Amino acid sequence: MIVQIKEALVEQKPILQRLMQLYQYDFSEIESCDVNEDGIYKYKYLDLYWTEPGRLPFLVYVEKKIAGFALINKHSYLSNDKTTRVVSEFFIMRKYRRQGIGTHVAQKIFGMFLGKWEVQQTENDKIAQSFWRKVINNYTQGDYKEVHLDNELWKGPVQIFTK
Repeated sequence: MIVQIKEALVEQKPILQRLMQLYQYDFSEIESCDVNEDGIYKYKYLDLYWTEPGRLPFLVYVEKKIAGFALINKHSYLSNDKTTRVVSEFFIMRKYRRQGIGTHVAQKIFGMFLGKWEVQQTENDKIAQSFWRKVINNYTQGDYKEVHLDNELWKGPVQIFTK
């Protein structure tokens, strides 16, 4: 199985917007999100991934078919260090889940940007917490920390590591 991770071009923003609808729909079960009056889930930061330094949008392909996305930025909830990379959003379509694709994608992205990383999950997303703990534990061979934030910026676990 061929898995590719490609930086999304600005021309591909509509693809990410549509995938974001699927992602937020899945997420609505956990965080009780609603669509707006137009029937759309809004994600106010998407445009910034093509205009703000430090934000990177990626599309995931499996056998040349779109399978998900990852949004990476440098907006740490734990420090003012602007070198820390953050997995802001991560989505693999249901068809491609439980095949090791998400693990592969996450580890490839970590390897693309060596240095400090933070990965957060919301308090209620137990599946994501389990996924990220396993992925990061394997990637770092157990050399990571986890803190729990409960403030106005974030509520939930955050894994921190340097590689």
